[in-house]
Amino acid sequence: MKGQTERIPQDRLDAAEVPVQAMGPAGGPGGAEPAGRAGRGLLQGAALLGLAAIISKLIGTLQKIPLQNLAGDTVFGIYNAVYPLYTMILFLATAGFPLVVSKFVSESAALKRDEEAVRVLRVASGVLSGTGLLCFTLLYLGAEQLGSWMGAAQAAPAIRSVSFALLLVPVLSALRGYYQGYGDMAPTAWSQVGEQIVRVLTMFGLLMAFLWIGAGPETIAAGATFGSVAGAAAGLLMMLLYWRRGRSSRRAGRKSLVWREDLALARRIAMYALPLCLGSIAMPILTLVDSFTVPRLLRGAGYDETGALYQFGLYNHGLPLVQLVAMIASSMTAALVPAIAEAAGSGDRALLRQRAGTALRLAWMIGLPAAAGLALLAGPFNLMFYKSTEGTPAMAVLSLTALLSVLNIAGSSVLQGLGAVRAPALYLLLAAGVKVAANVLLVPRFGIDGAAWAAVAAYALAGGLALAHALHAAGVPAAGGRGAMKAVLATAFMAAGLLAVTHGAAPLLAQPAGAPAPRAAATAVALGGVAAGALVYALAVLRLGAVTAAELEAAPSLAQKPLRLLRRLRLLR
Repeated sequence: MKGQTERIPQDRLDAAEVPVQAMGPAGGPGGAEPAGRAGRGLLQGAALLGLAAIISKLIGTLQKIPLQNLAGDTVFGIYNAVYPLYTMILFLATAGFPLVVSKFVSESAALKRDEEAVRVLRVASGVLSGTGLLCFTLLYLGAEQLGSWMGAAQAAPAIRSVSFALLLVPVLSALRGYYQGYGDMAPTAWSQVGEQIVRVLTMFGLLMAFLWIGAGPETIAAGATFGSVAGAAAGLLMMLLYWRRGRSSRRAGRKSLVWREDLALARRIAMYALPLCLGSIAMPILTLVDSFTVPRLLRGAGYDETGALYQFGLYNHGLPLVQLVAMIASSMTAALVPAIAEAAGSGDRALLRQRAGTALRLAWMIGLPAAAGLALLAGPFNLMFYKSTEGTPAMAVLSLTALLSVLNIAGSSVLQGLGAVRAPALYLLLAAGVKVAANVLLVPRFGIDGAAWAAVAAYALAGGLALAHALHAAGVPAAGGRGAMKAVLATAFMAAGLLAVTHGAAPLLAQPAGAPAPRAAATAVALGGVAAGALVYALAVLRLGAVTAAELEAAPSLAQKPLRLLRRLRLLR
């Protein structure tokens, strides 16, 4: 604050309030740089990290499709039952720590205490290694019990296989936080991409080997999940190579260990990380609900264990496409949090309303046609990606969560920008409770279709609460009347076009008994439908004035020639 000379205690400093020191070429702290060059470096680093996150998520999402194609829906069901469990345990063991390590390292770097930054890394690595070892032990020794709770004893080998990653990821997380604390995003970015590539290559290598020797579904699924272990090892190796390369330019930490100080530092790190950790497990819990309820409820409805896992694999056909839409939304809202935080910090309520309103309107205009398009093209997509029409109704219903997920992401981003970081996690936890209750009510009667409707109910609650809270907190009036109806009307035009396409292509997609699935025809219909739907929606949005010329002109990447063409065709207001 202006005129205030009192020194803020070290443990109360926020990472955003501490200037980040520039990095030298070897990954250690370098000399001072001009502010402009340092700012550009930080922006470039953030962009690199964002691009790496998109690539990693894309690889992680789309690898599920060839996994199902090669291994079948039983293995696919086991994989999708186990992976959310691993994700949640991993979040419990490490979530929040990279950010907290980054915060503490940036504080030490700002004061040019490089040896203290190394000490932060050492202590954090020790704490994380302990939590990782504990979680590994729980997963490895409790694999049969966890599989029994899921109603899927065949999942135990896969649980045991993936547990080894918990011995590697904690130190990997601490090292990433250390480099981010110095503003060097390249090690994290490249290690994320390398980790995903090695994970997928290992998964498919073991998958092909086990299929060749005729292994059972539980062994094949264990090989698929072991890819996470190989990926974590590759990511850690890359980070250690960065560490070794920068050793000459980095002053070592104090060699005399002061246990009392180390314990105090460990407590400080844990106190900062715990709230972030608890908040970050909300989304894995929501996905984990299905792992522990759907296979068990399907068995209670009359399926044996293999049949229940097969049905669970069918239920997961729609998730990669929904996750892809959510990933695109997350990427588009990446800059939303700092932009809204800046507007809120400046006290400019008009700018805050404008930025939040634009973000939420964009989410509605992206999520609505995406959900409608995925639902209407569920049959062709199912044939295209999974060689089957089984599970198409559940896939179509699950597509509706694309809109709800996008609204939840946008609303949560607005709230985080305003400092309300706990509310989105609370809404997701409430949604998880609704998912449990709805699964218990609907799955025994309607099978995986009931699980899909339960997902719609859960995401509707989370997305609705986040959206309502964001609108209220930012002072944005709820979109109503003509404003909301323009996107709805444009989506209706798109849906009419897609219905015409799917109806006309129905004979091409007919699958006589015993005949192979017309996958090529389904691919043509699905991709053609996407292209036609996108074109119709874009033209309708422009013609109805849902997007104005002023908004398009404000986009710096948009050339003037397309604008003149749109005006000449009277498609733009």
